Amino acid sequence: MRKPIGVFDSGVGGLTVVKELIRDLPDEDIVYFGDIARVPYGIRSRETIIRYSIEDTLFLLKQDVKLICVACNTASSVALPVIKNHFKVPIIGVLVPGAREAVYATRNKRIGVIGTRGTIKSRSYEMEIKQLDPKVSVYTASCPLFVPFVEEGWYKGPEVLSVARTYLAPLKQARVDTLILGCTHYPLIKPVIARVMGPGVTLIDSAKQVAIEVKKILASEGLLNTNGRKGDHKFYVSDNPEWFSDLAKSFLGRPIKNVRKTSNV
Repeated sequence: MRKPIGVFDSGVGGLTVVKELIRDLPDEDIVYFGDIARVPYGIRSRETIIRYSIEDTLFLLKQDVKLICVACNTASSVALPVIKNHFKVPIIGVLVPGAREAVYATRNKRIGVIGTRGTIKSRSYEMEIKQLDPKVSVYTASCPLFVPFVEEGWYKGPEVLSVARTYLAPLKQARVDTLILGCTHYPLIKPVIARVMGPGVTLIDSAKQVAIEVKKILASEGLLNTNGRKGDHKFYVSDNPEWFSDLAKSFLGRPIKNVRKTSNV
C-alpha cells in the first residue's frame, strides 16, 4: 500500500527509529514529526503529554499515514493507551517491543532500564516486563544528562564515560544481565554504555525492535508496499528546522534536506 508510515517524537531522538525503519523497510514512505517547540515531554504533566500526543497523531493522520509509531518513550509510557483507543489506525510504541526482547534475552531474570526521569517515574517498562514474566526483577535508573550529551554531539570522551559510570553503577551492583536503552537518544552513546556495563550485559535497543514489530504488523494487515520503489522520507518539525537538520545527520548517518516547519499542532 502506497501510504506512508508515520513517526512522531518530542524532538530528534525518534530518528533512531526512522533509521531502523529505513533499513528494514527500504520501500516504505515515512513521514516524521518532531515536536521541537514543546520538547522535552518528560517534564510535562500526564494530561499535557496526552494532549500533545493526540495533537501529534492528528497531524500525522492528515498526512494519510497507514500506521503510527510513537517514537518517544515518554509518550509511549504515558499516552499510548489513550491514543490507541482514540484512533483506528495501527499505533505502536517503543516500550512493548523493547520489554519483550529484554524478557527473551535475560538469563538471570535481572533486567535494567535506563531512561529520562519521566519514563522511569512512570514505571511503564517495569509493569510491562512484570506482565510478561512476573519472576523478573527490574532495576531502573534515570540518566538525564545523556540526552544533552547526544544533542551536543558528545558521544564519547572522559566526561560522558564518567557520567555513565555514575548513572549505571547501581545497575552493575544489581548484576543485571540485560539493559533496555529506554530513550531513543541512547543508541548514539551505546559504545560507552556497553563499555561501562561490560561484555556480559545485553543491550536492548528499542528502535531495532520497533522496526521489526512495524514490519510484522504491516505484513499481517496487508499494508506493505510491494511496488519496489525506494521509499520517500519527509520530515516536519514544530520549530527550528535548521537545528533539527544539523542533528539529523548524526542520527541517520546522512544529511537530510527540506525539513519543513509546521504550525499545525
